[in-house]
Amino acid sequence: MPNATPSAAELIASARALAAKVADCADTIESERRIPADLAGELADAGLFRLLAPRSLGGIAVDHPSFVEIVRIFAEADASTAWCVNQNNIFATDSARMPTETAKEIWGEPRGIVTNGPPAKGTLAKPADGGYRLSGHWDFSSGSSHSTWLAARAPVEGVDGEPRMFLVPKSDATMLDTWQVGGLRGTASFSFEVSEVFVPENHTYLESDPAQDPSRLYVIPKIPLFAIGFATICVALARACMDDAIELALRKQQRAVPGAMVERSNVHLQIGESEAALRAADAYLRASSETLWKAACDRGEVSMDERIEVRMASTHAIRQAAKVVDSAYELFGSDAIFQRNPLHRRWQDVHVIAQQVQGRRTNFETAGRYFLGLETGTML
Repeated sequence: MPNATPSAAELIASARALAAKVADCADTIESERRIPADLAGELADAGLFRLLAPRSLGGIAVDHPSFVEIVRIFAEADASTAWCVNQNNIFATDSARMPTETAKEIWGEPRGIVTNGPPAKGTLAKPADGGYRLSGHWDFSSGSSHSTWLAARAPVEGVDGEPRMFLVPKSDATMLDTWQVGGLRGTASFSFEVSEVFVPENHTYLESDPAQDPSRLYVIPKIPLFAIGFATICVALARACMDDAIELALRKQQRAVPGAMVERSNVHLQIGESEAALRAADAYLRASSETLWKAACDRGEVSMDERIEVRMASTHAIRQAAKVVDSAYELFGSDAIFQRNPLHRRWQDVHVIAQQVQGRRTNFETAGRYFLGLETGTML
């Protein structure tokens, strides 16, 4: 008899237990720039990389609020692990759009995981008998160390319009260690290249293809799902930094400054303002995420209004979280610069996330164009 699909409560409990292991390995994840293979295997065996894949493929298709809670739990332990959980799971929603037999081939493996990344200039697929010949370079492939397949978006020679997505076994590609960065080091967001590799037609699809599964998860586009996840990680990082800063203020007296930190009005003001900013950003993010999920459940679709709201809330949360982490960093003084201080890693992580497209200030420009009745572009 097949194992029953775990409940959301069971998955959250499993995430908490594994997050404790992740926290113990955080230094190793940082230094080795990847999740250790045995730990990644445990996460996969617990179903934590197939949370959003359809049940018909052996996935779990957990509800979105529970998924966000799981991302938050891992973010409290290590941002790189949370990033991989978010990235690899959200891409798995495409399993509902690709050819069923191909999806079964990938996710039929207990530890089947797909990573993807944006293509570099010059990437191209050429039509061939029964499929395509694919050549190109792709970057930012988070979780590439524990992934088994690569998803490579590319234009097709002689075809205008939407690029196709090509699914390639990782063994068919050359992995490139380009991930020399200051934050999110443990995501193993390496690059990969292929040259004239043959990809069968049934290992390709369009991201605009309709989902073949009735779950409400698959009516939400990947972009707002990614944005909510990234913002959730940032809020969790900022929360941890503020908790540490408050604990520090209760016990520390800064060098060459009269009076304990806890007695100084400027410290009171800094903590109060940061708490207000963080709580407001978190509340807005949660509310927009809940509204998006409710719309998907109630109507079977999400409107542009709801997608714009998520875009604003997630961008606002990322940018406010970065400011809150900066405030905590300042309170820690010179102690903050040492790698032994968890705040130092969180400071690096949150600023790497803020540099991603989801944290750009121009996202508010997109929202403004929408409110003015103008074209908004496609990043929604």
